Amino acid sequence: MSRIGKMPIALPAKVTVSVDKGNLVTVSGPKGTLKQQFDPDMTIDVEGNEVKVLRPTDQREHRAQHGLTRALLANMVQGVDQGFRRRLEIRGVGYRAEKRGSNLILSVGKSHPVEFVPPAPDIAFEVDKDGRGFIISGIDKAVVGELAAEIRRTRPPEPYQGKGIRYQGEYVRQKAGKTGKAGKK
Repeated sequence: MSRIGKMPIALPAKVTVSVDKGNLVTVSGPKGTLKQQFDPDMTIDVEGNEVKVLRPTDQREHRAQHGLTRALLANMVQGVDQGFRRRLEIRGVGYRAEKRGSNLILSVGKSHPVEFVPPAPDIAFEVDKDGRGFIISGIDKAVVGELAAEIRRTRPPEPYQGKGIRYQGEYVRQKAGKTGKAGKK
């Protein structure tokens, strides 16, 4: 039995889960509503304030889907109850972020400012006063993580000076620069 899959998911007080035919699961909570289609072979039982995921057989595919289904359901429950946040930091002279309306504008050494529009209505940006850090928040963990990765790809941290966009707490190993020989021609 999958260690992850067999653990029940505890439902907080204001969160409701409904399962339609074909395993279309709807999770509603104080922050919003999420829907996702799961493998129809998995059995999703809502009993009181717990959700359990059961698999029909021990086939390889069913074992793989068991833990995945439970993990995705747990993320949906946490998302509609508390939400997810991802903090990024900007390092570099002249690099900064600002919020214009609901969009995020980055000045990161390109010839133009880079603008990011929230891909979903529940996604929000919070920018620090100094413009050196910002937070992406939303109810869908996958959307928040993918948006953070896309923003980081605009200017990933470079290994010589450490300039760029990085996740909070990310360690970037610094390389030694060139050791030039002075005076030779």
